Amino acid sequence: MNSNENKSPLISIKNLYKIFGKNEQRVLASVKEGKSKEDILAETGHTVGLADINLDIYPGEIFVIMGLSGSGKSTLIRHFNRLIDPTAGEIVVAGEDVMQLNAKDLQNFRRNKMSMVFQRFGLMPHRTVIQNIAYGLQVQGIAKSEREKCAQEWLDTVGLSGYANQYPVQLSGGQQQRVGLARALCTDAEILLMDEAFSALDPLIRSEMQDQLIELQDKLHKTIVFITHDLDEALRIGDKIAILRDGLLIQQGAPVDILLNPADDYVEAFVKDVNRARALTVETVMQPQICRISSENIGEAVAQMRKSKQDYGYVMNEDGYQGVITQETLEGVEKCDYENKITDSLLEDVPSVQSDALLESVIPDMLDSEHPLAVLNTEGEVEGHISRSTLADILSDQPTEEAETQSDKNSVHQ
Repeated sequence: MNSNENKSPLISIKNLYKIFGKNEQRVLASVKEGKSKEDILAETGHTVGLADINLDIYPGEIFVIMGLSGSGKSTLIRHFNRLIDPTAGEIVVAGEDVMQLNAKDLQNFRRNKMSMVFQRFGLMPHRTVIQNIAYGLQVQGIAKSEREKCAQEWLDTVGLSGYANQYPVQLSGGQQQRVGLARALCTDAEILLMDEAFSALDPLIRSEMQDQLIELQDKLHKTIVFITHDLDEALRIGDKIAILRDGLLIQQGAPVDILLNPADDYVEAFVKDVNRARALTVETVMQPQICRISSENIGEAVAQMRKSKQDYGYVMNEDGYQGVITQETLEGVEKCDYENKITDSLLEDVPSVQSDALLESVIPDMLDSEHPLAVLNTEGEVEGHISRSTLADILSDQPTEEAETQSDKNSVHQ
């Protein structure tokens, strides 16, 4: 997850409205007064596509926009590069007001700033795979040898080495979408727009493409705006999620906030069937560190335990996490042995888990352990713990107050 402290948004959408019809400006006043989409259509014959949308999307973020068919999500993404012009509102990208661009500047903006990946692949059937991937660079005027070298690198990156001279019709749906992704990446645009990019694929291939996107993003740190109607997909890949209904922005936030604190019945209906164990990571629900025993000898460990007022602690030394030592074990040591080092015989073998692990993966260790599991960060330091009660709270339909409080804490740090 990306931290947005001290960052400016790369994309800002402010007070955006889109009304489809001949007299959109006249109808705009009624929309701003709060008339419903249905009433506007019945009274004027105009369709409200978007109403008062405000979004900030930060550099390196995968920002997912989701909703049911007709919610306005595809209409919204087409405003980013002005394939659709708004009825009212601001579109600011990298500090530039996109609405002020003339035709030539807008063309350059689309060629260099944003790439788009479509649901139906959008490949040109008369061009080979390598030619399809290199097309954006050809439009930019890059020499053939250079653009084909770049295209080959992206072809290799998406796992299609050897397919350069094939034609799209010779490829499976999943392979065609990989070509579409490689083509979008080949222009080295800062922003990637993906409109239902994986929804035409069968579930297994779709899952593989999601994995590949996550893997690529770990290396590339692009800013990705991803449209989907599938909450499982949104939760899996999104740093932030915005949910639309009838052209209105109902809720936006980190996946854990959407999942644990749905804004209304509409969002709750989306999240009720989600397998939380597969959607949430340990970090999103862990409790703070309780007691860290960093002493070399038993006497100091006794002092640290008493100071913490806990009945167990996680033992750390220069080799990292060692296990759990209990107050009962320490009380059983004679004072004359306080100078002795903590040995393995004094420790209980309580597993540790990584903070970025999915909850699903820690359940077996949790069930086998009497004590809460230590949560380690990427540096191997203990940064929290996760207990059976926390896990039960999160995985139940109605989280307890403790779980909701932890979600609130996490949302503050997003």
